[in-house]
Amino acid sequence: SDRTILQPTLEWQRIVIRQIRTEDFAELYSLTCDPSVWEQHPAQIATKVEFRAFFDGALLSGSAFSFVDKATGLLMGSSRYGAFNPDRREIEIGWTFLCKDYWGKQFNAESKTLTIGHAFTFVDTDYFWVGGNNKRSQRALEKFGAQRRPDLHKRTETGFKRSYMVYEIQKHLFPDWVI
Repeated sequence: SDRTILQPTLEWQRIVIRQIRTEDFAELYSLTCDPSVWEQHPAQIATKVEFRAFFDGALLSGSAFSFVDKATGLLMGSSRYGAFNPDRREIEIGWTFLCKDYWGKQFNAESKTLTIGHAFTFVDTDYFWVGGNNKRSQRALEKFGAQRRPDLHKRTETGFKRSYMVYEIQKHLFPDWVI
């Protein structure tokens, strides 16, 4: 089913990625109260009401995850798949945030490896919309070998009037990606 494809449980050395749950709201919201989490993120969440809308969108998507620190059992962030196109064999990975305590410690690399690798079991292209000023995400994706598509892009469905860069990773360039 799409649910098991788009919301699997994935696990690696230090992280478990699992389906987001209604009861995750309070813990995830507490992680996002640090403004540095959103300073480069296109969502620019500043209030509990804004985070509620972001979180509810994740629940409704049917393809969102919570990231769990295996050592502590605490939530550390979230992400989701979107715009799954089976005919084009591509999917978007995005809406990602990670608590600042986990930055620079390979948790982002593990989460990306798991979500990208899982997506390559049913698509050939993973792509990412990255805010034009989100240098952290741009560098992280470039470390994974993601290629930037030409030009800046606009998202009409988000309501944000920001420019985005779109990065993609092609499965054929990473035949051993699936872990």
